Amino acid sequence: MQNDWILDVLADLKRFALANDLAALATKLDDTTHVAAQEIASKAKGAGPGPQLYGDDGRSGCVDRKAGSH
Repeated sequence: MQNDWILDVLADLKRFALANDLAALATKLDDTTHVAAQEIASKAKGAGPGPQLYGDDGRSGCVDRKAGSH
């Protein structure tokens, strides 16, 4: 599958978290890996797109936290 690379990235991040005593982050990355694997498998089976998440509009980049602040 062409999106499997993200699972490798998440595994690398989890190893980093564990090596640096970031247990909560490692747990979240484990959860994220499961979600990513499920969505990749679902798309591979032709189930269509998963739920659209906030900000999931195909664009990438940084969010300007100052924009619109009061």
